[in-house]
Amino acid sequence: MSVNGGTELYGIMGNPVSHSLSPAMHNAAFQHLGLNKVYVPFATQDAAAAINGFRALGVKGVSVTIPHKQAVIPQLDGIDPVAAKIGAVNTLIINGTNVYGCNTDWLGANAALKELTPLKGKNVLLLGAGGSARAIGFGLLEEGASLTLASRTPTTGKDLAAALGCPWTPLHAISGVRADILINATSVGMGAGHEQTPIACQSLVHFGIVMDIVYAPLETKLLREAKAAGCRTINGLAMLLYQGVAQFELWTGLDAPVEIMRQQLLSGMQR
Repeated sequence: MSVNGGTELYGIMGNPVSHSLSPAMHNAAFQHLGLNKVYVPFATQDAAAAINGFRALGVKGVSVTIPHKQAVIPQLDGIDPVAAKIGAVNTLIINGTNVYGCNTDWLGANAALKELTPLKGKNVLLLGAGGSARAIGFGLLEEGASLTLASRTPTTGKDLAAALGCPWTPLHAISGVRADILINATSVGMGAGHEQTPIACQSLVHFGIVMDIVYAPLETKLLREAKAAGCRTINGLAMLLYQGVAQFELWTGLDAPVEIMRQQLLSGMQR
């Protein structure tokens, strides 16, 4: 694809963003559909200044990542009601100087889960109390699931459970909890800690489906042990993919080329 005077600009703002797989994923989708659009990383220190810059430069859409998902909210001209409940924005839709904020993290998590099961009426044990857990929790409630929240830190865990209107239990006390779905929304099992797991393997028989939002490594210790326990599993790449699919469709109004985007993410993981 050649960049010219008619090329529309999209990107991802965050700090750092050099590691992001989103540019490759979105550019592959744009190219596959023959769209004159390009997606670039914006290493961003100041969220307010960046959004003013996007307005001035005619940028059409932006993904928002750490540490700006909350900082962008006061700069917006409008916000999606679910994003407002979550208290975080990961997607900007820009029309002229109007900047509208959405959150597709919850859409990504729900879409990944729906590959295996409908969510209405399902019981979910959600591990974690950070931004990802918050987005996933509100998203599950939107679909009619019921939640139990577990976290290591009582203060943040109880605060999020109160916001979600669900029970809270300490992470160390979940061995007897039973649910249709277990979701790890903590960083346990990521990177250097890849041999760690947030739940004892003998407790995994209490769940039908286990989802881990960690995607590096792609198969975490939690997922390996869940498979061994007979659970169906969902890796973290699925949520990353489907939140990007939702962004693409919000920006373009077109059906996203899901398999092209999936393969691009898998290729990026293998580099």
